[in-house]
Amino acid sequence: MGWLIVIVGVLVLNIGSVWTSRVSKHKYVSLENFVVLISLYVTMMLGFGMIYTVLEINGYDIFIKNAKDITGEFFSVLQDSLYFSATTLLAVGYGDVIPIGAGRWFAVVEALLGYIMPAAFVVRVVIDWEKDMNKER
Repeated sequence: MGWLIVIVGVLVLNIGSVWTSRVSKHKYVSLENFVVLISLYVTMMLGFGMIYTVLEINGYDIFIKNAKDITGEFFSVLQDSLYFSATTLLAVGYGDVIPIGAGRWFAVVEALLGYIMPAAFVVRVVIDWEKDMNKER
């Protein structure tokens, strides 16, 4: 379970980077800003995927695939966990993988973060823009 603490710590630090990272100050719609947002999504997807994998391997039922429990080797569970994480984070939800038990709450948190990240990023850009406008006055 020590891995869960490490994974959650990395996720929290990465999400906090929206407010502390050095995004482009003068180009508000830039490739650099886009890359930062994509890297945040990829890190969250991988982090939650690893959380689901660790929990599944340790015997906790987090989700089911095609109405069956997740079984198989580590890489099979990892692949299913990453797929579930991506469909949850990006609000796609095809319906072939369904959260159960505690997995429902993890999925709620992940989906909420998936919705909040673009809004937080826009707020960050607007705040930076307002600071620049106030400096010019």
